[in-house]
Amino acid sequence: MIDQKTVLWMLAAVGIFLLLFNLRKRPFKDRLIVFLITSYYSSILGILVVGEGMLSYPVNLFNNHFRSSLTYEYILFPLLSIYYYQTTLHSNWKGIVGQTALYSVGITVIELVLEKYTGFIQYESWTSTYTFVSTFIFLIIVRYLMKFITFEDQQQQ
Repeated sequence: MIDQKTVLWMLAAVGIFLLLFNLRKRPFKDRLIVFLITSYYSSILGILVVGEGMLSYPVNLFNNHFRSSLTYEYILFPLLSIYYYQTTLHSNWKGIVGQTALYSVGITVIELVLEKYTGFIQYESWTSTYTFVSTFIFLIIVRYLMKFITFEDQQQQ
């Protein structure tokens, strides 16, 4: 059986590889901004949620220094956010809402499986409904923030 920390290192490595591969595509600036915005705000939210004792990460790459999941908050979720941004780039609002729901359901199902069968995440007072709603709102905010940023950028050119 593979050690759970080894699995986390493999997920981090795959995430970094996919990120480097993805950032090579155009528009580089937009993808990088999505990645950085998502990393920044998801880490703040993660610290708050873990700090409030709503969930914990018993198996973590850097448990001695961080209580939240750096693999998820700094690599995997921002990478997912880049893919989400790409797929919704030319969508109307109905398409954006539909895709946001699909991405949120996917994240929620994966988190439920990880919570049940691994030590990666443990719900305390957190629920899958919180995951779905927070992911949905977070992705929508990032998407419309990027719409505003790119609109302003186009106006200045």
